[in-house]
Amino acid sequence: MGRVRTVFEKSVDGRRGSSVPSSGFPKRDLDEMIPKKFIRSTPLNLPKLSEPEVVRHYTNLSRMNYSIDVGFYPLGSCTMKYNPKMNEIISRFEGFTFIHPYQPEESVQGALRIMYELQEKLKKITGMDHFTLQPSAGAHGEFTGMLIIKKYHEDRGDFKRKKVLIPDSAHGTNPASSAMCGFEVVELKSGKDGRVDLAELKSKLNDEVAALMLTNPNTLGLYEKEIEKIADLVHDAGALLYYDGANLNAILGRIKPGDMGFDVVHLNLHKTFSTPHGMGGPGAGPVGVKEKLRDFLPVPIVDFKNGRFYLNYDLPKSIGRVRSFHGNFIVMVKALAYVDFMGEEGLKKVAELSVLNANYMRKKISEFLKIPYNDFCMHEFVASGEELKKYGVKTIDLAKRLMDYGFHPPTIYFPLIVHEAIMIEPTETETKETLDNFIEALKKIVEEAKSDPNLLKNAPTKTPVGRLDEVRAVRKPKLRWRGDDK
Repeated sequence: MGRVRTVFEKSVDGRRGSSVPSSGFPKRDLDEMIPKKFIRSTPLNLPKLSEPEVVRHYTNLSRMNYSIDVGFYPLGSCTMKYNPKMNEIISRFEGFTFIHPYQPEESVQGALRIMYELQEKLKKITGMDHFTLQPSAGAHGEFTGMLIIKKYHEDRGDFKRKKVLIPDSAHGTNPASSAMCGFEVVELKSGKDGRVDLAELKSKLNDEVAALMLTNPNTLGLYEKEIEKIADLVHDAGALLYYDGANLNAILGRIKPGDMGFDVVHLNLHKTFSTPHGMGGPGAGPVGVKEKLRDFLPVPIVDFKNGRFYLNYDLPKSIGRVRSFHGNFIVMVKALAYVDFMGEEGLKKVAELSVLNANYMRKKISEFLKIPYNDFCMHEFVASGEELKKYGVKTIDLAKRLMDYGFHPPTIYFPLIVHEAIMIEPTETETKETLDNFIEALKKIVEEAKSDPNLLKNAPTKTPVGRLDEVRAVRKPKLRWRGDDK
């Protein structure tokens, strides 16, 4: 594909994108309305294009982008699934978009009811006793949860609990969130099966440990079979158990984190409950807690009393606000619409199909790529491109070549405990035909790596932009066009 000209390069004097009829009122001198110091002395450098040219330019640019409406996102850990358009339509109702958090509670009872009902349903789904909807994203939810844990220990006068245990396979936001709260991060080495090593856990638990942060299933897509023993060991040591909810779709409606023994849970409404995330944001990261942690939740929480919904600020031990106002409300609307539409059986189906799709792909892909932890997985699995290095090919080359086949690459080089990692999550929304097409493309690329490795090293060749110097792109990005740019 050739270089796309900018709107400035397409500009032709005399063309206009709109024509506004005369208002019928006499013109006034700008000096009468605006102080002279605020008036431009030179004209705006805007391109001169007709309306069809503008529409076509931006439509063509949008077609160069990849989105879930175009194809499959096999992003392990990121859960980029298709979300129903109906929920987007519902969230745009004027009753939701034309309200303001400063309105009197009496005038937004419907909005408060949505928040309250969502809290109640999230409690039922997770097995938690109370929820806050304030956090803006998953990592923000982690930060909030760890602040609650810190405040809980300090409230008990236990100030020596400064350490947080985190498995070496964890999401990178886990240690970051803990460190931001002032905790010392202690890494737990995974066992040979990719799960928590109980002996390793026992050796690290002591009266200085505040919590264990855990994702279950973990980032290898493996369920922690010893979760009840893990919870008992953590609680016996006086610490709390934190649940990273990024992988909740794997167990949705089947088992509850609260039943596993977790004390704090964060959820990603933008991953599990029907809101596009990443560049499609914003997100939301509600945090649920067991009863003993209720008083430390951010204020306000939404409560119901005497026939009305209200914002409850009566939490004297609260960690305070973690966000302006009350959270990303429109994301909550989509989440409640999704939960109500799916129902209990529908949510169970989400988990069942996530697990079925992942294991189908794992089995097929294991025939031509190594899967280091080749056990029954949940929603995702991790393959390795390490054996391709003998042909001079790296995982990143494989990922780039997938783009030539029309697929978005999966997550690569994570988790770090797998060399040349290829992390694949099909989600519950993809068909068998889509999965088969992806598997076939990946198989062909592995064959190409052996017969003609340069095909992979030079990929992608069929995309608007070819192989970039990614380090330079991060360190010296060009974020705007200038007339002298080539």
